[in-house]
This record gives sequence, C-alpha cells and structure tokens, in this order.
Amino acid sequence: MRFVDGRVPTRKFARMTDDEVSAVLTECVGVGKWTAEMFLMFTLNRPDVWPVGDLGLRQSVVNEFHLPDREDWDAIEQLGEQFRPWRTIACWYLWRAKGD
Repeated sequence: MRFVDGRVPTRKFARMTDDEVSAVLTECVGVGKWTAEMFLMFTLNRPDVWPVGDLGLRQSVVNEFHLPDREDWDAIEQLGEQFRPWRTIACWYLWRAKGD
C-alpha cells in the first residue's frame, strides 16, 4: 500500500541519500536493513554500500582477511572503510571470492 499511496516516493529515490532511501524502505512491513541495502546495490546501483548483515559478505571477509569471527560486525564494518567510496564493488568481489 505504501507504494500505491505515495509514502514510498520511488521517483525521488535518485535524489535521496542511501540513508534516506533505507529509512523509507524499512518502514514497509517485511523490509529490513539487508533488503534495503540490496535494493540500493542492485536496483539503484549505489556504489558505496557495505551490507555487514549479509552472511556471504561476512564469511568471505573472514576467509580473505583472516578475521577470527564472522559475527564481529564491528571489525567487518571497520574493514569496509578501506574500500570507500566503492564498497559495493568490493562486496561484489568478495561475494565472488566466496564462491571459489
């Protein structure tokens, strides 16, 4: 219903920040932070998204950077800082590395 009644302003997304888009999307029932981040990455093609809550990313970061625990979200968040402003692209490579 939020899309139909205009509470999700899809036509304004291109002018909105990542945080603004995420805030609007997560107001929808069933849409959480991870879903909003995937939307930013794959629908809006935002270049600097680092979805720390994504299990594939966390596992790949542990494997590639030899972190002791994939549940150490703070360490994974910090590690992502080195990839700014292209964290989305780094994430794609890390997902790909996970499959190898």
